[in-house]
Amino acid sequence: MQQSYLTDIADWYNGSGVKGIPSICSAHPLVIEASMLHAMKQDAYLLVEATCNQVNQDGGYTGMTPADFRAFAEEIAKKVGFPIEKLILGGDHLGPNPWKNLAAEEAMAKACVMIEAFALAGFTKLHLDTSMGCAGEPVALPDALTAERAARLAAVAEAALKGSDGVKPVYIVGTEVPIPGGAMEELDVLEVTKPESARETITIHAKAFEAAGVTDAFSRVVGAVVQPGVEYGNENVIPYEPEKAKALSATLSDMPGMVFEAHSTDYQTREMLRQLVLDGFAILKVGPGLTFALREAFYGLDQIAEFLFAGKRSETLIATVERVLTADPKNWDKYYHGSEAEKHIQRHFSYSDRVRYYWPQPEIDAAVKTLFDLLDGVEIPETLISQYLTGAYVPVRDGKVQPKARELALAAVDRVLEDYFEACRA
Repeated sequence: MQQSYLTDIADWYNGSGVKGIPSICSAHPLVIEASMLHAMKQDAYLLVEATCNQVNQDGGYTGMTPADFRAFAEEIAKKVGFPIEKLILGGDHLGPNPWKNLAAEEAMAKACVMIEAFALAGFTKLHLDTSMGCAGEPVALPDALTAERAARLAAVAEAALKGSDGVKPVYIVGTEVPIPGGAMEELDVLEVTKPESARETITIHAKAFEAAGVTDAFSRVVGAVVQPGVEYGNENVIPYEPEKAKALSATLSDMPGMVFEAHSTDYQTREMLRQLVLDGFAILKVGPGLTFALREAFYGLDQIAEFLFAGKRSETLIATVERVLTADPKNWDKYYHGSEAEKHIQRHFSYSDRVRYYWPQPEIDAAVKTLFDLLDGVEIPETLISQYLTGAYVPVRDGKVQPKARELALAAVDRVLEDYFEACRA
């Protein structure tokens, strides 16, 4: 089998140029398109990851299986001319999380089916996340049990690929893993992973992989998920403080061939992202931060359309979103708290951006299409861009972005991507 581009990620630090890689955790086609366009500008590899809740053998909330997601991503690549050989697909939080309401063995059986599907579909970065308890278990599991279950999943993936001539997958492990989708409440401070915990995580996984007969797979564990002290709540962001993570970063000297993977890096500044990479957090995961920027663009265009073409639509996009979210609250009601007025704000403007779960919903999808049809071919005045899409004003004035709806939406995502790609060239 072939070697993954990520195999030597721990050595990038000592080279020139790229020292880390952004992990694009989104299933939105415009986000993926913007990411491919940006990567092409830099002649860079692109890592796109699908979470266990987005994509699985049952379809996830996107309705896609792993094979469907690969076809979906490759179709976008074909459309924009992105080289398929530079596309790395990853599976994020692969484990029993989507079925944790079931008994552990039943949930793990489903997780085994899922990781086999990811492996067979050509996903070559597999994040093993078995840290959550299932029905009747504590919320957080002992490290030994987490590692045992992770090794079991790795064994399934390895067996599925036996005899294949494709790319050998690399693995990410860890026991201090943030929940998929971001924090569920307002945050004050976070405890950085203790150095001894990071070392123990690797030691215990090495033993579990050996016991499961997949020592070769452990040689392809290129990273561990730890908590560097970054996260976001509904209304606040906890910035990275390098001094607090100094001892944790130093432990990488005891883990040859490995880097740290940082989850929930959304909304960190470019400077803080760069510092994370320099401190060994070479894989920067970002998802809601990208769809948050896209949602800002959609809502800005919505207001522009309403100003230019008042009365042409029966309902604005934001009104459609509000109506659908209040009628179907399952993807946000556990995460948003406070008065009805406060929850109204959070539904649309929370950093956790749970609107992202609803863009594929037929009524909302149709409303977005109506909005773009209305603005199709319209050269939006700079003054309206200044008012409703402030971030795009200077690029439009400088001739770097066309004042057209689709280009403005892609540019909104691109501005976030720029921070990540530049930080990874630290």
